[in-house]
Amino acid sequence: MGLRWPANSVGQPVRDYLLTLCVTAAVTYLLTGPVRKFAIAIGAMPAIRARDVHREPTPRLGGIAMFGGLCAGLIVADHLFNLNGVFELSNEPRALLSGAALIWLIGVLDDKFEIDALIKLGGQMIAAAVMVIQGLTILWLPIPGVGTVALTQWQGTLLTVALVVITINAVNFVDGLDGLAAGMVCIASAAFFLYTYRLWYGYGIEAAAPATLFAAILMGMCLGFLPHNMHPARIFMGDSGSMLIGLVLAAGAISVTGQVDPDAMKLFEGSERQATHAMLPVFIPLLLPLTIIAIPAADLVLAIVRRTWNGQSPFAADRGHLHHRLLEIGHSHSRSVLIMYFWSALIAFGAVGYSVHSASLWIVLVIVGLSAVGLVLLLMPRFTPRAPRWAEAFVPPRYRRRTVHEEPVDADEVTSRGQQRSGGSHMASPAPERAAVPVGVSGVNGATAIGPRSRFADRDRADSSR
Repeated sequence: MGLRWPANSVGQPVRDYLLTLCVTAAVTYLLTGPVRKFAIAIGAMPAIRARDVHREPTPRLGGIAMFGGLCAGLIVADHLFNLNGVFELSNEPRALLSGAALIWLIGVLDDKFEIDALIKLGGQMIAAAVMVIQGLTILWLPIPGVGTVALTQWQGTLLTVALVVITINAVNFVDGLDGLAAGMVCIASAAFFLYTYRLWYGYGIEAAAPATLFAAILMGMCLGFLPHNMHPARIFMGDSGSMLIGLVLAAGAISVTGQVDPDAMKLFEGSERQATHAMLPVFIPLLLPLTIIAIPAADLVLAIVRRTWNGQSPFAADRGHLHHRLLEIGHSHSRSVLIMYFWSALIAFGAVGYSVHSASLWIVLVIVGLSAVGLVLLLMPRFTPRAPRWAEAFVPPRYRRRTVHEEPVDADEVTSRGQQRSGGSHMASPAPERAAVPVGVSGVNGATAIGPRSRFADRDRADSSR
């Protein structure tokens, strides 16, 4: 593929990528407001549940605005001198748009009508197959100690479909707090953009150009939607958004994985097996996108193990996800989201940094040091310091020693008081009270993109994706 980029010119392509990102973000941001009104008009919003903190139903269908941003970004890039070569000499942007349109349509129908889990799973597989048919597939894998292993058509197809399905559900699993999924995917795509841009400009590997474009557009989609989705969220992205950004993230990794020839980089002398083994750190972010979305991937694996161990379906919703645990520890909603951002950035940029200078000890030390900081942040609520009595007037109330202890209230006494206020009538039953909800939980999610939503009140233990 011979793209028309000026020789030894890095500034112009960067400006074109930045323009594409800004246009995508602007279109997504401007469309989200009208989409919110449309979702309210057609009733595409979940009912309030006992554990929810928000008092008004919040609309879904934010994926409509994100898909509009995706289309706008591709159109702008097609008209830029330094980027239109991707469309002229590669079919991957068309493959991405075809698969994204299909998965987005399925997500929109699910946000409105709550379609069956198997239908969503089948839709995800079909969307991946559509991209494979148009050339967006894994051709070979660099395996350490073996070399570059060429894949048959069926092997490449199965691996590509599995990668797309796993990535979609891993992103959807983490979509449980306001702004969490969009922010984490934005961080992962930023790290992926830096890596693929380095492959193209640093080593002249033009096969990395489509993945670089996909990463820039994905960043714009997430940045444009985040202002509407930060706590307290005015709109949720729903399955139409979470499945869409998961597919775009997977498409970027597939576009590079197995299509960059190790010999093209010419970094190492010797046999192809030695070169592949020596370059393993370079391929760390590309072998599987799970390395740059390790948090939702770990959440996905832990949730499947937990539910299977408890005798439940792997796709049954619960409140055991990582973001739920952070709230139970004592973190606020905003702090929980920021902690998840921190760990995502550490893993994503740490992998990219290690792939650039794998022999540098200081990179490992920095990652270890930041990991220690992250552990301290995770456990901070369990070690809340108490100020001495002479300094209590100068610190917030949460750091003061508690001197007043309330007596526990008997439930029977509360019931008798309620009957006395109602005149002692036994004909009228008291209204059910809202269950206690941890502060900061806003529209708890928890299901996979292929998990069903409960339609019965007595079975409404957890809802599905926003």
